[in-house]
Amino acid sequence: MGAIPAGLAAARLAPAQAPAGHVLKLWYTKPAAQWTEALPLGNGRLGAMVFGGIAAERIQLNEDTLWSGHPRDWNNPDAIEYLPVVRRLVLEEEKYVEAGSVCQKMQGPFNESYLPLGNLRLKLEAAGDSSGYRRELDLDTAIASVFYRSDDAGFQREVFVSAPDQVVVVRLTTTRPAGLSFEVSLDSPVHSTVDIAGKNGLILRGKAPAHTTPDYHGGAVVYDEKDGLGMHFASLLRAIPEGGSIEAESGALNIRGARAVTLLLTAATGYRGFDRDPDLPAGAVADACRATLESAARKSYASLRQSHIQDHQRLFRRVTLDLGSGPVAQKPTDERLRSFAENAKDPDQGLAALYFQYGRYLLIASSRPGGQPANLQGLWNELVQPPWSSNWTANINVQMNYWPVETCNLSECHEPLFDLIEGLSRNGRLTAKVNYGAAGWVSHHNVDLWRQSGPVGEGSGSPTWANWPMSGPWLCAHLWEHYLFSGDGEHLKRAYPIMKGAAEFCLDWLIEDGRGHLTTCPSLSTENTFRAPDGRTAQVSAGCTMDMALIAELFENCIAAARLLSVDEEFAARLGKAHARLIPFQIGKYGQLQEWSKDFEESEPGQRHMSHMYPLFPGSRITPRKTPALAKAARVSLDRRLAAGGAYTGWSRAWAINFWARLEDGVRAYESLAMLFRHSTGPNLFDTHPAGKSSIFQIDGNFGGTAAIAEMLLQSHAGEIAFLPALPEVWRDGNVQGLAARGGVSVDLDWSAGKLTRAVLRSKVDHACVVRYGDKQAQVKLASGRVYQLNGGLERP
Repeated sequence: MGAIPAGLAAARLAPAQAPAGHVLKLWYTKPAAQWTEALPLGNGRLGAMVFGGIAAERIQLNEDTLWSGHPRDWNNPDAIEYLPVVRRLVLEEEKYVEAGSVCQKMQGPFNESYLPLGNLRLKLEAAGDSSGYRRELDLDTAIASVFYRSDDAGFQREVFVSAPDQVVVVRLTTTRPAGLSFEVSLDSPVHSTVDIAGKNGLILRGKAPAHTTPDYHGGAVVYDEKDGLGMHFASLLRAIPEGGSIEAESGALNIRGARAVTLLLTAATGYRGFDRDPDLPAGAVADACRATLESAARKSYASLRQSHIQDHQRLFRRVTLDLGSGPVAQKPTDERLRSFAENAKDPDQGLAALYFQYGRYLLIASSRPGGQPANLQGLWNELVQPPWSSNWTANINVQMNYWPVETCNLSECHEPLFDLIEGLSRNGRLTAKVNYGAAGWVSHHNVDLWRQSGPVGEGSGSPTWANWPMSGPWLCAHLWEHYLFSGDGEHLKRAYPIMKGAAEFCLDWLIEDGRGHLTTCPSLSTENTFRAPDGRTAQVSAGCTMDMALIAELFENCIAAARLLSVDEEFAARLGKAHARLIPFQIGKYGQLQEWSKDFEESEPGQRHMSHMYPLFPGSRITPRKTPALAKAARVSLDRRLAAGGAYTGWSRAWAINFWARLEDGVRAYESLAMLFRHSTGPNLFDTHPAGKSSIFQIDGNFGGTAAIAEMLLQSHAGEIAFLPALPEVWRDGNVQGLAARGGVSVDLDWSAGKLTRAVLRSKVDHACVVRYGDKQAQVKLASGRVYQLNGGLERP
């Protein structure tokens, strides 16, 4: 859609109320056997994975600023010398393989790793055989619980991570008088010690590695005791028993004969900002923990619990989704997932609604204002050397994490990403100058806590990922989208200089292609390769479709923003002239949307990345109605990719669902959604990524899947608000409340027998918009603060 009408407030859309009896729980009849079965909790900064054991409980912990390393110089001053060599090899000599080898000489060091904080462990006194076991995660309250009976007594644990009070809270109760006896301990896989803190507390103190290398590149972990590099961190625990006794000994707490116990835990690190050494001393870090814990300990458990629930529901209850349910919905979640895979003719539609809300829950838990953005694993990581460093991978993964944030009415959860982009834009100015001799700012495909902006690889990385320089324009798309949804003029004032800086780099990066167009070189279609004319596999070329799509979109958004802010008229004119000369989208020999500016043959037809499809989604320059020929070509590309085995990772499959939704094909969208559940979803509904004979957790598929379900039900990218554009036949009856559309509009939809029966729109200001359902269109004049209702024929009832 176009620019927001003047005067639209930045206030959040009004919450929708959860329907009575609507249960949104993941639940199981046995404890988690491994980390990827545990249940995630988080407040955006502190994360916890709850295993739910009976004799022994493990709660694995994270703090979002606990990373290896420190600020450093990752720029490569030699890169600028190799840039003209690469361009000559590609544009003049067509020596694409050789150009890739030269690109490797332009690389810098690998980035740092997100680290685990540690583990809170409970060793519970055995009381006989247990029965009636149940563990669950209530998405509506963000509380994980464990229930069981032993020797005719009931035992219960509740765990939550409070955003208002910044503590992990564990509550143990029993129906047996004086029936709670257990040991409490802390440990960490990162170098650390544990000491007694008073008569009822423990403190874990540690020092992060000065450097780690990725698990796929040797995986070295370097502690620097001599120079003290690496940040301090601490975690402080306090036990508050009701009745019984407590003793501290041998680095643990022993609680005996209590009727109830509350455990409070918090954490802090020496992180002071991405551009400052993390040299806050250990004592100051521990003091920060004490201040937080003392404040929380002055409140009752009931008060902590109530404020936590109110804070969570303020966000979570804005959107509800009901797709119906049957008897299978009463089964444990892992059984529902297995049943879905086995019962294609009568699938569990309630599972899709649960998955949708789980994605929203995970975003609330892992991305809050003032904290770090959700990374490759959101907020949760148990390994010192996690897969791909659990970083922010910016050639799709971090962007996909935020695909649902606006449509699913969690706009403020976008703010940590904006902070990351702002930091990248500052570091990226030096990278643009040193590496490329360019103005503006640039960033590449890997980002860490220190906002690393240079290409990684250390001379051995594949250029198709290591040298990709287009993450800046893609990240800037999020700045503009937030404005389109929120109408927040203050946000636009903050965002525009960042967008302008990315555009300045792109203007300098563009060069003549010799045929009257502007092109990019080196250009990489993310992580894909092609057959060079000599038959060899190559990576580096010029003017890939994704480059053209991202740059065109950035220029368009900057021109619109400059007009809205009444600034930079001359700069906007420069962008307009350059935009007119960009290589246009092309249709190749198979009728497909071309991935490269030349119609190269793919060397990996089933590649999981589908970057040339960006203008279909998450971009909006290709739509079935405005650009039917290109939409048809995009469909051919998607069919070819999937037929060759593409979308074999969860995140890639989620991208495919969004593509089908934008092509308004509900049948194919649902087909891919079902495949996401069957092949790329773990028992705790975590997205999975294949890794040899096993699989690993990667959260982007969860967020991409949630965004896709929203796109199937509501779209607003093409200058109109489209109701149920890709509704699958199997979702015959349902309703959704609180989805967000561009223009600051909140939308509720009801449908029956596959047909829209009612649409309700709410807006913050008076303005007109176009709504569409199928082939029907209507012009709607929305009044600020009033409810506007339409029936299935798009008429007022």
